[in-house]
Amino acid sequence: MQLSNLLSGKNELAEEAWVALRECTPVVLGVVPFGITCGIMGLTAKMSGVETILMSVFVFAGASQFIGITMLGAGITGWGIIILTTLLVNLRHLIMGSSLAPYMIKLPFPLQALLAFLLTDEAYALTISRIHKAKYSVLYQLTVSTVLYLVWVLSTVAGVVLGGYISDPLTWGLDFAMPATFLVLLIPLLADRISLIVFGMAAVVSVFAALYLPGKWYIIIACLTASLIGGLLEGDSEHA
Repeated sequence: MQLSNLLSGKNELAEEAWVALRECTPVVLGVVPFGITCGIMGLTAKMSGVETILMSVFVFAGASQFIGITMLGAGITGWGIIILTTLLVNLRHLIMGSSLAPYMIKLPFPLQALLAFLLTDEAYALTISRIHKAKYSVLYQLTVSTVLYLVWVLSTVAGVVLGGYISDPLTWGLDFAMPATFLVLLIPLLADRISLIVFGMAAVVSVFAALYLPGKWYIIIACLTASLIGGLLEGDSEHA
């Protein structure tokens, strides 16, 4: 009986890891050109190849890395202003983290810290989608996050190596893979009236905010608006 339970548990873990690998593969295809671009931009900003790669290893935040590299290339060397700017860009992680907190809070603190470091837009979208389709799985989130991390670092290395041959891989149009992937993950979740209303309001607010607000504030504003509207519409329901 114990052997049967053990084998069943191992099979379940293996299946969860396989599902994670399968579902993150399309996202990986969208990450690669951004990682290569990051490597190329680092060299363009007069950073060494090692510095550029280590930034991806220890920072692992695409938008923040792009902004940080751009500021360094423009001659801004004050670490205070660079750190403040990147923190503002990544404010959306507070919202994503609070959304996953009810699940992650039950995990050992070292694992919480690791998953928090590895949290990205892509990993969050895949994990939330998995929660809606099945249940929360720490193995699923860890597998997806680790794969995305490794691909990002290796893509940065590729960008550093190819820096002398490719000026900007995003001109190939591969960057469209990322928003297309997010749409594929989002659309199946729009299964009721409240979801459609929240989606529509968030889309309208994000477009207007992107037109009139600087930087990435449109993401924060749209997320807060969607959360408020969703909470009001759901009222006292179990998902509120």
